Amino acid sequence: MDALPAAEDVIARALARVAKVASYAEALAESSSGFGLRLDKNQVSPTSLPSLKGVAFRAWSGSLWLDVAASGLDARSVDEAAEELAGRCSGSKTGSPAPGEAPTGRGEKRTASHSPLGGVPVEEQVAWAKHCFELASSVPGILNTIVSLSCLQNERLFLSTSGARRHQVVDRVSTAVVPLAIEGGKVEYDLLLHGATGGWESLAYNTDERIVETAKNARALLTAPQPPSGTLTVLLDPSTAGTFAHESFGHGTEADQFLRDRSYLKAHLGERVGPECLTLADDGALPGAWGSFFYDDEGTPTQRTVMVEKGEFVEVLHDRETAAAMHRKPTGNARRADFLSREYVRMTNTLVDPADWSFEELVEEARDGVLLEVCTSGMEDPLGGQMQIKVKRGHHIQRGELGAPVSAMALSGKVLDFLHNVKGVGRKEYFEVSPGYCGKGHTDLLPAGTAGTYLLSEAVVGPT
Repeated sequence: MDALPAAEDVIARALARVAKVASYAEALAESSSGFGLRLDKNQVSPTSLPSLKGVAFRAWSGSLWLDVAASGLDARSVDEAAEELAGRCSGSKTGSPAPGEAPTGRGEKRTASHSPLGGVPVEEQVAWAKHCFELASSVPGILNTIVSLSCLQNERLFLSTSGARRHQVVDRVSTAVVPLAIEGGKVEYDLLLHGATGGWESLAYNTDERIVETAKNARALLTAPQPPSGTLTVLLDPSTAGTFAHESFGHGTEADQFLRDRSYLKAHLGERVGPECLTLADDGALPGAWGSFFYDDEGTPTQRTVMVEKGEFVEVLHDRETAAAMHRKPTGNARRADFLSREYVRMTNTLVDPADWSFEELVEEARDGVLLEVCTSGMEDPLGGQMQIKVKRGHHIQRGELGAPVSAMALSGKVLDFLHNVKGVGRKEYFEVSPGYCGKGHTDLLPAGTAGTYLLSEAVVGPT
C-alpha cells in the first residue's frame, strides 16, 4: 500500500501554510482499502470494501480546535483545505497555546504478518471458506452455514508543526462461521467470530473442533429452554466479560465525558469499586489484538492504561486536551473513525485482566446461577451507570456444576453493584479478544477489541 509517503511533500507544504497563522497545526492523512468473501450453500461472493483516501488538517485557533478535510491527496485538494483552515485561523497566534503536550519525533510501524492476506490467492480463500462450511454442515440438523472473511488495510500518516512524523500501516482480518439449524419451522444459529491484526495466520483460530462445536451448539439451541430469571449469580464468558468492560464501564472512563459531566464514574475516581482480584485496562498496544494500532490520531503512541487496579479506580482515558485539563498524560486514545470524522477520546482494546481462578472453581463458587456465553450486543450508559448485555446462549449452573444449555438472555443492573459483587476472575489461559466496532458522536464507527477471561458476579438475568 504505502500510498501516503508519495503525497507527504504536498501535505507538508500545505501544513507549513497553516503554521504561519496558527500556534500549532497537524495533518492526518489516511488511505484504506480491503476485500471480503461470503460463502453459503447458494453462492460464493467475493467483494471489494469501500476505499478512502484524504487528509484532515487541524489547528488551534487560540481558543478551540478547527478542522478542515480534503477528499483526495492531489495538490489542489490539499492546498484548498489548508488555505481554508489558514483563513479561519487568522490571528490565532495571539490566543492561548494549544492544550497538552505536542508530539515530537518520528515513527514508522506496520503490522507484523507471516502471510498478509492480500497476497493469498482468492482460490485459497474460497477453499478455506468451503472447508469451514463442510465441517459445520456435517453436523446433523445444520441445513446451511454462512462463512465470511474480510481484510482491511488502513494506512495513516501524521505530521505536526511540532516536528512529529508518524507513519503506520495496520492490517485487520476478521472471520465469522454461522451455522443455521432448522427443525419443525424453527431456526437457530450460533456464531464463531474472530478478529485480529495480522494476516492469513490469524485464521488458525478457526480450528475444526471449534467449528464443529459451534454447529452442535446451534442445533442444541433448537430445544434449549429459556434461562432462569431474576437476580442471580452470573458467570460471564470472555466475550461477555470483555463487552462489559467496554460498554458498561469503558465509555464512562473516556475523559471527555468527565469534562462534560456526563460520566457516572467521575465521582468515584480514586475510590475502591471492586475486589482486589479485579483489574480493568485499555490496551491499544496489545500484540495482534483487533483494536490495536501504533499511534493515535494526535501522534501519541498507544499504550496499556490501567483503569481499575486491584479494585481501585485509578485512571481514565485521555487525548491532549482532557489530559491537560485533568493534569494527566495523554494515553494514546485520541481517535478518528476516518479523516472525515472528528477526533474523540475512544477505547482501543478494553479488557478484564486474568486472575487465578480455574473455570471449575468459578462454577463451583457460583453454586446456583447461569453461565452467559457468546455476547451479541451491549448498551452504553455513561451518564446513568446502568448496563444491559445480551448473549446468544448459556448454561444453567446447579449445585456448583455446569448444567443444561439455555437459550438467549440479557443481563442488566447497576455497573457499580456488579463490580462490588465480583467474586472471582478466570486464569490467563481463558483470555480472548473479540472483534467489534464502537460508535461515538453520530455514527463514527471504528475497530475496538473487547477482551477478558471468565468473570463471576451477580446481576439481573432474563430472556431476550
